Amino acid sequence: MLDKALTHLKSQIDEKVARLQEALGTGTAKDYSEYQKMCGEVQGLLTARLYITDLARNLENSDE
Repeated sequence: MLDKALTHLKSQIDEKVARLQEALGTGTAKDYSEYQKMCGEVQGLLTARLYITDLARNLENSDE
């Protein structure tokens, strides 16, 4: 059950990152400040995704 929850969370993060990357690619940011904010959000989400992946791996290994 926890595995499904973590997978769902990673999927949600992936979708949000994809939306932000598309917005960045199409020049949606109004100014440099907004561009920086969007880039920071992508970076934060990818970091969170990495932590979730590490957590899932650690939980899987602790069961063995």
